[in-house]
Amino acid sequence: MHRWLKRLRGTLVMALLWAVGWSIAGLLLGISSILLPWLPWDPLFAVFDAPLPALAVPGFVGGALFSVLLGIGEHRRRFDELSVRRFAGWGAVGGLLLTMIPASAVLSGSATGADLAHEFWALTSILVVPLTTLSAASAAGSLWLARRAKGSRELEAGRVVDDLWLTDGQAKDLIALAE
Repeated sequence: MHRWLKRLRGTLVMALLWAVGWSIAGLLLGISSILLPWLPWDPLFAVFDAPLPALAVPGFVGGALFSVLLGIGEHRRRFDELSVRRFAGWGAVGGLLLTMIPASAVLSGSATGADLAHEFWALTSILVVPLTTLSAASAAGSLWLARRAKGSRELEAGRVVDDLWLTDGQAKDLIALAE
């Protein structure tokens, strides 16, 4: 039971981190649409008409999807055994799945319109690139944050020489800097 609670906590933390990151990305998108009005923003804003910080919602869902996919696909590996490319790949797969959520709403009839097949492909084609790209970048950023947090905890715990592969001279210099 404890392992499931730990996984659930990890999934929630990942989802919240992605939600914050995507909210910031939404704000930056809004700012860039004002500063760069000549770029074709209309197709994106026609689909996503909510306030731009609301990108936190798909960010939360995308982070949770990514966390579940990573848990299933890489459950026997630690973060330090995974490459950024592999992590970003799992993020891209999560982004593709995230794209299918609004598309499935169109196909199921939850999102109504005159031509469901046309709307399905239009919605999917507009959302697939930004959601997949943002998910891959979020996954890579998540790995970077995890490695950075792990490294700081190892330094704080004093496991300098053996775990971080420092020479004795480097370890002494690092300890001297910390004092």
